[in-house]
Amino acid sequence: MHGHKIINQNHIHFITPTVVGWLDIFTRKVYKDIIIESLRYCIESKGLKVHAYVIMSNHLHLIISAKEGFKLSDILRDFKKYTASKIIKTVLENPKESRSEWMLRLFKYHAKYNKNNTTYQFWKRDNHPVELVSDEWIAQKLNYIHMNPVKAGIVDRPEEYIYSSARSYNDREGLLPIEILETKLF
Repeated sequence: MHGHKIINQNHIHFITPTVVGWLDIFTRKVYKDIIIESLRYCIESKGLKVHAYVIMSNHLHLIISAKEGFKLSDILRDFKKYTASKIIKTVLENPKESRSEWMLRLFKYHAKYNKNNTTYQFWKRDNHPVELVSDEWIAQKLNYIHMNPVKAGIVDRPEEYIYSSARSYNDREGLLPIEILETKLF
């Protein structure tokens, strides 16, 4: 573990991208689908390997790594930049989004504190990367990710939540191609 930076670019990391102000934007399917589509693109075109994921109401947890020749930090930067732009554009153009004025005001407020953003800030800047260096850590984070929707009261069993890799770990087809982690403890 190296603080809040990814040092070993091709190693497995536990990452938590979080929406500014803990805004519950992912309560709507349209925004969760943007995340899924973007992760799929990163898998197919940017060298991302997704080992586990869950999309919660205001954050996502990922266990990810990058293929050789790719940098995990570059993939994450591009993922966050694209999803922020796409989600904000969707909020702006969606007349059915009852929360649009409030959300945009919040995104604008947070942009004031980021010199790299002039208009809107969607994601918090830090992903809290944790390099997973043992089977124990991998098992603990896999369990944590897959139990998140259960603990939040969204579903009774992890594999019931479609916006999670728990389905793939239970021999069911999920929304994304997952590279299953074989650990002795999971």
